[in-house]
Amino acid sequence: MEPLALINGEFIPQSRASLALNDAGFVFGATITDLCRTFNQKLYRWPDHLARFRQSSGMTYIPVPYSDEQITAWANRLVARNAAGRELILVLFATPGPIGHYGGRASGVGDGQPTFGMHTFPLPFDRYRGLIEIGAALTISPIRHVPGECVDRRIKQRSRMHCWLADAWARAQAPDAQALLLDGAGFVTETAAANFLLVKNGVVVSPPHESILNGISLGVLEELCRRLGIAMVYGLISPTEAMIADEAMLSSTPYCLAGVRSIDGVNLRWPGPVMQRLIDAWSADVGVDIHGQFLV
Repeated sequence: MEPLALINGEFIPQSRASLALNDAGFVFGATITDLCRTFNQKLYRWPDHLARFRQSSGMTYIPVPYSDEQITAWANRLVARNAAGRELILVLFATPGPIGHYGGRASGVGDGQPTFGMHTFPLPFDRYRGLIEIGAALTISPIRHVPGECVDRRIKQRSRMHCWLADAWARAQAPDAQALLLDGAGFVTETAAANFLLVKNGVVVSPPHESILNGISLGVLEELCRRLGIAMVYGLISPTEAMIADEAMLSSTPYCLAGVRSIDGVNLRWPGPVMQRLIDAWSADVGVDIHGQFLV
């Protein structure tokens, strides 16, 4: 059966889901989003993802005119319908809706109904297998992160040309490289798709909250560190500090946690013992060998 998607409250075959050419999500790139994975075909940390989506909505003036209860019911229906025994990624998005004058009508931005949608796709284990098998290779990008004064880092959104350019530059250096972005002052922030952390003298260090997306997986790591007695702090990280760390990690919804094997060609300890403790505890919590899923 073809997977279903949802656009403005209507379930439709996923192949028919689309944005109008005059939708502000396409014209302005004004799209907020969130992404949640399943474990055993059940959405994981769904309330946290939905709360972050609501936060993005409020901070961008993009309304989402449906209750949390309604969105949750739709999300669970999509997963139940589309899973077919597989783990899924569920994507939510919203835009201000069509811009009338771009479609030849008198109305402008925000005059019509906003666009809200959800769709799923199978968790792409092949895409992330290399991260689990050999670790991530990061390269520090000359393309800097968009300043928080321009777009608040708490907003999860798709206006990310800087991420596209940074990763394209990284792949030109090495096919499997990912870009590690710096802020305007030259401190480490995150990659295009993951939060970055390092370990030094047994302490897990993340860039400051104001420099990065408030990752749901990052919040899980904080909980796990507290439970395991591992110190975790937030502070500025220079590129040099990243490259001399005892180990480094990436946290992201699809694969939860992966180790970093190198930064700018400098090898780090991989896999690191702190990362292994954390992923083992995470796997125990969800009842799934998280890394093992990617190695089958």
